[in-house]
Amino acid sequence: MLLGFVILYWVVSVAIGLWAATRVHNTRDFAIAGRHLPIYIVTATVFATWFGAETVLGIPAAFLQEGLHGVVADPFGASLCLILVGLFFAAPLYRLNLLTIGDFYRKRFGRAVEIMTTLAIVLSYLGWVGAQITALGLVFNVVSDGQISRLGGMLIGSSSILIYTLFGGMWAVAITDFVQMIVIMLGMLWIGGEVSGLAGGVGVVLQHAAQADKFNLWPALDLKAVIGFTAAWVTMMLGSIPQQDVFQRVQSAKTERIAVWGSVLGGCLYFMFAFVPMFLAYSATLIDPKMVQGLIDQDPQMILPRLVIDHAPLIAQVMFFGALLSAIKSCASATLLAPSVTFTENILKPMLGPLTDHRLLTAMRTVTLTFTVLVTLYAIDSKASIFQMVANAYQITLVMAFVPLAFGVYWQRATKQGALLSIFAGLMTWLGILLAGPDDPFIPAQFAGLLASLTGMILGSLLPQWVAHEIPERDLHAAMHRRSAAQAGHVPHRIY
Repeated sequence: MLLGFVILYWVVSVAIGLWAATRVHNTRDFAIAGRHLPIYIVTATVFATWFGAETVLGIPAAFLQEGLHGVVADPFGASLCLILVGLFFAAPLYRLNLLTIGDFYRKRFGRAVEIMTTLAIVLSYLGWVGAQITALGLVFNVVSDGQISRLGGMLIGSSSILIYTLFGGMWAVAITDFVQMIVIMLGMLWIGGEVSGLAGGVGVVLQHAAQADKFNLWPALDLKAVIGFTAAWVTMMLGSIPQQDVFQRVQSAKTERIAVWGSVLGGCLYFMFAFVPMFLAYSATLIDPKMVQGLIDQDPQMILPRLVIDHAPLIAQVMFFGALLSAIKSCASATLLAPSVTFTENILKPMLGPLTDHRLLTAMRTVTLTFTVLVTLYAIDSKASIFQMVANAYQITLVMAFVPLAFGVYWQRATKQGALLSIFAGLMTWLGILLAGPDDPFIPAQFAGLLASLTGMILGSLLPQWVAHEIPERDLHAAMHRRSAAQAGHVPHRIY
């Protein structure tokens, strides 16, 4: 019966995505929903995109093993990323009216920087999308009581998500995200009430977790520990900022103010609801300690699904797995679309020459199909946990793309030479430590890469310029930082 409910929900959500596809008439509709999304849809799609498999399965597993200290990257770093995007990047990028984040790198630093940062961004999505597909295999395996293998679940999940993403693009992602945000919130709150009752109440669970030292967030007063803690925090907090899925939500908003506040509100909602799965998973240590003990070292991602299957009534199971599937589907569809759009626009399109809008839309859909196949194969072959896949995904964008973006927006003296040296220094430092450094370096590879990238940008921009660079047109920099009349207070404004 549970499997029947899951299949019904799956079919309905795919149908909603296909209905939303009727709004797609050109590449701007496919990539950024024609810039028509209101505040509640932008907030929903920001929240639902980030509330994925790692939030429901990966983060709770890490919390059970290491407490809050083990989840500093996500949700702490992840939610701060969305808030920082809203406060510091949404407005200037929205004013440029671009299709992809790669377009910004081209306009600010030239074609070479555009290619390198775009490739880094596309590669970073392998881990994130792979985590969602891995989770789909796990869910279908659990709800079918083993009748559907994990491999079969991966194939069913990725192919069905591909259907509406392929045709509906950002419109399908946004509309389904809104529905799925509602399901996620209701499902998490419902199952939270059920599980807290089984564990003896919220207070009992929190007291037990506090006594087990699970709420200790900060590192020991040791330099190596502090550096490692900081590196884990900034990997997702800063490495996630130069991402096409975040940029798409900013650009899809109907107005600049919606772009700003949709990102901030989505980040705040994500932070609050990310603690619900952690509460549920820790409740399992009181409800079924034997089950937890058996899975904690072997497959901790299964603790929460097993708790629900073994101890919750059918309606609670339906609500939980509905919420879990919603979380995975919303995240997977967004992360399939984002790299496909940016690869087509910033890598493929210049190689193919002049294209009609219809041919460019066809190319975007073809790349979406190809990327789905590749990332499914990656997920099938990967042995990493869901949490590790997501946490590692942002290292390459942290060391290659964040500094050129931040300095490109806020430092007018940043040059093409500085951006190229930043990318090269960050990448070589990161790879050097990963490939030839010690197993446990004093400074983690991605943090050392970030520092090298920062140094490269500053030195490369201030030293004599050996790389030809046209100072960005003042119109470009002015456009990023010019406040609209409404924002300046000259005319009334609304955010919806």
